Amino acid sequence: MDILNRGRYRASRAQTPDEVSQAQRLRALAFAGDADGQDADGFDECCDHILVRDQDSGALVACYRLMLLPDGATIDQSYSAQFYDLSALKPFKSPMLELGRFCTRPDHHDPEIVRVAWGAMTRIVDGQGVGMLFGCSSFAGTDANSHRDAFALLRARHQAPAPWRIGVKAAEVVPLPDDPVPADAIRHIPPLLRTYLAMGGWVSDHAVIDRQMDTLHVFTGVEISAIPEARKRLLRAVAG
Repeated sequence: MDILNRGRYRASRAQTPDEVSQAQRLRALAFAGDADGQDADGFDECCDHILVRDQDSGALVACYRLMLLPDGATIDQSYSAQFYDLSALKPFKSPMLELGRFCTRPDHHDPEIVRVAWGAMTRIVDGQGVGMLFGCSSFAGTDANSHRDAFALLRARHQAPAPWRIGVKAAEVVPLPDDPVPADAIRHIPPLLRTYLAMGGWVSDHAVIDRQMDTLHVFTGVEISAIPEARKRLLRAVAG
């Protein structure tokens, strides 16, 4: 089912097991460099899978998965709840949408791919009346020192508001350091998280070490009502 057609690219929901399998293969390629593998887990069955294709070749060039929750009371069903104590979010009264496994094909660098992916996301958020977008934002590898400048920036400027403070749950965590923030720290923030931050997003006060995925990640939340108006206009212009 098409969500957004824009120029060369088309975003749609996966309709068949084969389409979900295609997304899992792209994830394995993007996250692990494994051209023959599949990145799959039990949450795939509970999620919608959004596919972005090149309309000329039919190639799958990006994907992500979404889990819609009716409100915060059900947040323990989310993927993120495996790693974080999300009790503070349970009073949230509006629908919540968890975004996960966002990736693009490594040999495709057209920025329009990501724009179409976010345009489709914007249509879904508006159509479902979503009040908060959330998920785990990943940093490559499990060496926290290699991300110290980025973590210092997150601690200094992008901490969760007091009512939504995220608790520790995972066995291996790294507190975000209270260090001076280098002038170029934003360059060390992964692109997806940078997009969240530009929308007014906030993060947990610690990163989780995920050895299975060979990443460090921080819980990230974006309250839709807090997205700057200029950013909303840009997203909705792409969404049409």
